Amino acid sequence: MILNDLSLSIGQEELVSVVGPNGAGKTTMLRAITGLVRWEKEILRGSRYGDITIEGTVNFCGERIDQLPAHEIARKGLLLCPERRRPFREMTVLENLKAGAYLLKGGEGFKETLRKVYSMFPILKGRENQISGTLSGGEQQMLAIGRAMMFQPQLLCIDEPSTGLAPLIRRDLFLRIKEIQTSGIPILLVEQDVSSAFKLSNRNYILSHGRVIAEGTSGKLLADETIRKTYLGL
Repeated sequence: MILNDLSLSIGQEELVSVVGPNGAGKTTMLRAITGLVRWEKEILRGSRYGDITIEGTVNFCGERIDQLPAHEIARKGLLLCPERRRPFREMTVLENLKAGAYLLKGGEGFKETLRKVYSMFPILKGRENQISGTLSGGEQQMLAIGRAMMFQPQLLCIDEPSTGLAPLIRRDLFLRIKEIQTSGIPILLVEQDVSSAFKLSNRNYILSHGRVIAEGTSGKLLADETIRKTYLGL
């Protein structure tokens, strides 16, 4: 069992980070929330209350969505920007951005959203006809976030965006992520760079072995020496 007894919430306009050691289940959690892996049911037989079925549930904007396929979850505005960027490598930058808006009905607001993405990541404007597989790692990460933004998300999940990036590019990328959140889009951020994540976040969860072992503001968690040394490596 990868995730067990895990519960978290993201409020409107919040940036919530999830950190923890490798293998804690952070990426699996995001993939389960966005419908890319299915929750398994566990049946406890013979309890004092009879057989009990335990399963994970995901509620988004007041609606249970964990039984929906991934494309329907995306259509509701819950978007995942995956780890390792994963652009459509053989397509141009502009074609990748158009793909991000594919599920929009009638392409509503496409030009305005594209303008916002180019304003946030101006380097993509200059690269719009370049094959995305030839971009640098930092440019591919900008493209991955921009592609997710093209769908006009109601909640954006971002998985380890800083992996493999140089410090200056990483710092600029985190500024852009904060800019997205302050524009009114809540963000659930999974990140290995604990210090950077804690500077951005409103609240944080620490995962270990598929469980939430601590939650709170950055100041609260960093004040606990056991948590800092055992789970955050600080």
